[in-house]
Amino acid sequence: MGLSVKDKEIVVPGEELAQGMDYLPSYGTFRDGETIVAGRLGMVSAESRIIKLIPLAGKYLPKTNDTIIGRVFDVTMSGWMIDINSAYSAMLGVKDAVPEFVARGTDLTKYFSFGDYLVTRIINVTSKNFVDLTLKGPGLKKLGEGRIIHVSPHKVPRIIGKQGSMISMIKDSTNCRIVIGQNGIGWVQGEPEDELVAIQAIRKVEDESHTSGLTERIKEFLDRNKRQ
Repeated sequence: MGLSVKDKEIVVPGEELAQGMDYLPSYGTFRDGETIVAGRLGMVSAESRIIKLIPLAGKYLPKTNDTIIGRVFDVTMSGWMIDINSAYSAMLGVKDAVPEFVARGTDLTKYFSFGDYLVTRIINVTSKNFVDLTLKGPGLKKLGEGRIIHVSPHKVPRIIGKQGSMISMIKDSTNCRIVIGQNGIGWVQGEPEDELVAIQAIRKVEDESHTSGLTERIKEFLDRNKRQ
């Protein structure tokens, strides 16, 4: 009797999660007699007596040292709450964002405000599913004007390519500045026509990531659509 899996374990549909009536099924789970069963792919969350699954599809599972792109959705006394395309909450503290001393009570929106997109790095993922971020490091910054795109976090390695080969080819061909966060949020900046081609190329990599000969097809696509 009791839990059949560990908290934060990844489970598949039909997998047994708990035995007995001491636990209650919640999101993504159901009861079959005295057994609680997973109804979908997800990460187990067992709090008190409630068992639920955090969806993985389309959402990002944070890892320490990942470089990601996030959007400011709240400003607190001690920093900024950041949406990172995840079921996890993320916080960028003042000390990890601003080099100078910031007095208590300072209006932090003068640094970053609601809706700003930032390239950040994850420095800690706590046992309570809370993510700590930093802006201290090469390439970590507030993003300027450009287009924000969303891709599957699982496809990011293919979009970037070995040693950055795929994304470098797209950048060079379109003359765009491109950042793809490991959480599936990307930023593209260039001439409007070039941005469109770059995004189309990224989508093509995402859609065809499982096929062979992809690099050559992307190269042909970029050559065909290159602005003269």
